[in-house]
Amino acid sequence: MFKKSIILLLGSLSFLFSAAQKKEKAGIATEAVRLIRGPYLQVASSTGILIRWRTDVSSRSRVRYGTEPGQLNGSVDDRTLVTEHQVQLSGLKPSTKYYYSIGGFQDTLQMSKDNYFVTLPESGKTGHYRIAALGDCGDNSVNQRRVKEQVISYLGKNNLTAWILLGDNAYSDGTDSEFQSKFFNIYKDDLLKKYPLFPAPGNHDYHDTDLSAKHAQETHETAYYQNFSMPVNGESGGVPSHTKAFYSFDIGNIHFLSLDSYGKEDRTYRLYDTLGPQVQWIKKDLAANKNKGWVIAFWHHPPYTMGSHNSDQEDELVKIRENFIRILEREGVDLVLNGHSHDYERSRMMAGHYGAEKTFDAKIHNLSNSSGKYDGSTGSAPYLKDSDHQRGTVYVVSGSAGKLGGQQAAFPHNAMYFSDAEHGGASILEIEDNRLDLKWVCADGEIRDQFTMMKNVNKHTVLTLKKGTEVTLKASFISSQYNWEGQPGKDRSLRVKPLPGVTKYTVTDNYNALKDTFEIHVPE
Repeated sequence: MFKKSIILLLGSLSFLFSAAQKKEKAGIATEAVRLIRGPYLQVASSTGILIRWRTDVSSRSRVRYGTEPGQLNGSVDDRTLVTEHQVQLSGLKPSTKYYYSIGGFQDTLQMSKDNYFVTLPESGKTGHYRIAALGDCGDNSVNQRRVKEQVISYLGKNNLTAWILLGDNAYSDGTDSEFQSKFFNIYKDDLLKKYPLFPAPGNHDYHDTDLSAKHAQETHETAYYQNFSMPVNGESGGVPSHTKAFYSFDIGNIHFLSLDSYGKEDRTYRLYDTLGPQVQWIKKDLAANKNKGWVIAFWHHPPYTMGSHNSDQEDELVKIRENFIRILEREGVDLVLNGHSHDYERSRMMAGHYGAEKTFDAKIHNLSNSSGKYDGSTGSAPYLKDSDHQRGTVYVVSGSAGKLGGQQAAFPHNAMYFSDAEHGGASILEIEDNRLDLKWVCADGEIRDQFTMMKNVNKHTVLTLKKGTEVTLKASFISSQYNWEGQPGKDRSLRVKPLPGVTKYTVTDNYNALKDTFEIHVPE
């Protein structure tokens, strides 16, 4: 009897095991699968995107997608049993909104009207783009949550085109569990599932190792590099870097470089080592992208700060300023975004300062005396660049999207027009054609600083027309209002039919900070 029972039991177990194997081969989960992380959007381009998520047990991967929330007609499968799911969508249309679901072959882990993304615009195409920059965000603080809420509030019904991270994304050691609790859990219900993310590492992102910090810097064996995917093969524009440590990408007419200021390349070279692989790649990438409307570089360690860190005393900051940033300035980089100091600091448009704070001379190093605020206040005209005058960079430290506070005795830094170590916030870029605006949105909803930069404005145009010909004149700048001298209408464009002779037209912005002139010759 006992022997018979054993035989029956073994038979039952064999049947159950066989059934489980059949289910597994068919893609049917043998146990309930739970979503642990994500979804989150990586390696975005105008025609593709990578969707990642994590489950508690191994399962297969399926993403369904479509341009209507109830019609997810497209799908991509991966039959590999994994807990770290990565599904690449390709062949998509540029600047198009797609809804999606994630799950396995027999189950759906997440699907709602909030599961959507918009593909990036085609490289070089102008439009109205919004990019949020969060520095030193992942500390699970009240400030982190409030900053996120105010970024979302500022957007209103608008979407982010993308968001970027300025390093120190999970405190204090950048472990996987810290990334889970202090980063992915905080942003999972809003930013992560909707908007493409492009990160950069900070020093705390290199602490995730049982080995020495030096080993982590040399090998990049950290949770940061396991948790994020980057366009290392030029999928999103730019010169392929073939490393997750640094890379570039395009958003329309904007070219971004994400750099690594803490890790080492070839186990030796840092960002400030100008003969190292990273800087050699940067030179090639900048040379290949001179046709872009805007060039923005971001990394963790700032060349100028007197917040929670001191750029006169800390070796990395000193060497980056002395050895590296002149390369970016020489190539006409428009904006540099950093974190590390847990405050907000912003320069005027400047160039040529590579020494200690006391050597900064506003008369020499500032290329504009304006605040750049472009709000009608005295001395607030936008910073201007054109094809013949490409020098000038604005430096922004925006490291208070989570961590907050701390300042040096010399605070504020002499090179910084505006500094605030009391309020947390994130920077939001809004770029439309030849106009760039940056606004610092604080945890209480107030915008405490902003600046505007424009390119190729204040134009003088001479035209020769045949008698009786009409022509449309268009202001070179983007403004909330246009004033055509002696002419009706407040639009950016004006349709005119000049009489024989020479006729001049003038258009200014609403603050009288910008002015275009048109000189039209009509022969008798």
